Amino acid sequence: MSKTIKIFVPIFLLLLLISSYISPFIETSEKISNDVFRLHILANSDEEYDQNLKLKVRDAVLEKGQRVFTDCSSLNEIINSCEKNIDLFEETATECIKQNGYDYDVNVYVDKEYFNTREYEEITLPSGIYNALKIEIGEAKGHNWWCVMFPAICLSAVSESEMNEILDDEEIELINSNNKFEIRFKIVEIYEKIKSSLS
Repeated sequence: MSKTIKIFVPIFLLLLLISSYISPFIETSEKISNDVFRLHILANSDEEYDQNLKLKVRDAVLEKGQRVFTDCSSLNEIINSCEKNIDLFEETATECIKQNGYDYDVNVYVDKEYFNTREYEEITLPSGIYNALKIEIGEAKGHNWWCVMFPAICLSAVSESEMNEILDDEEIELINSNNKFEIRFKIVEIYEKIKSSLS
């Protein structure tokens, strides 16, 4: 056996082992990103008043969203409802901004965008490309705020049965892992960043 083959075989076996270890996790992570709809709000700046305004816009939009999404039971219905109500969300955000003494422009749209691994209350969402309602306030250069609009974690207290209707057992285990899969989350993040940059 040549020296090259002796070196190549263990490297190949190691890569095969890593692939078999992480592939199911990546697959589940991507299923989650395809099942979840997020709300993403970018503040005008990191100044305290802009960050406080961002949270007021959040509250106004979520209150409106609770009414808009009442009869939605699937991701596609949520996306369609958001697209039909873009003007409503924009008016809601603009009115909130004006009521608080500011005159920032607002840009609201439905988008697919990359998110790093994020924790929200007791759940962890893996990195990936998610559908989202995105709201940009003013120059949108400040820290952002996000949550999950579907399943309705940030609209109201979502029940376990409601969550199980949307996500399967593997997805539920992953998002409730409490950093048990921290290394795998990091590997998925690297993989998704590469995939996102290539696309």
